[in-house]
Amino acid sequence: MKRWLAWLALSGALAHAALAAAVAPGNARVEARSSDLLAVGVVHDDTMSIHVSRLADNAPVRDAAVSVVLRGTLHAATAEADGSYSMRTKDLTLPGVAAVDFEIDLGSAKQRLKGTLENAAAAGQEDDRNSSRQLWWWVLNFAVCGAALWLFSQRRKAAKAKEP
Repeated sequence: MKRWLAWLALSGALAHAALAAAVAPGNARVEARSSDLLAVGVVHDDTMSIHVSRLADNAPVRDAAVSVVLRGTLHAATAEADGSYSMRTKDLTLPGVAAVDFEIDLGSAKQRLKGTLENAAAAGQEDDRNSSRQLWWWVLNFAVCGAALWLFSQRRKAAKAKEP
């Protein structure tokens, strides 16, 4: 029974952590791919870190000129030492859905990769009105399951005690 209670406590904590990570603001992500390239952008406040790789071997593309079209405005991305690219604009902090076009210039070849960025509500605004309600629903579910398991184990113990 102690194992079940420990398991229930652990799964409840994991569910809470997963829910908190899902609704945490500032971790919007956009993914775009073409026939041979993959671009992934991760937003932190007003900065987007962009990782471009080849689909064939997952090798990072380090020698490209990358620019991003966000909300109709072209933004140049700067190359970082780790092989990624970064872009900074206040447009990344705006809530809502936005089309994102990654323009990747590999010298002789240009590719345009299209994706969608879904940004959470701006700071100070509630991004999901049902998140606390959903969390309490999960807590209630785990409590009911735990109580049912405890009652079942008590009934089994009582039945074994009555046997001659």
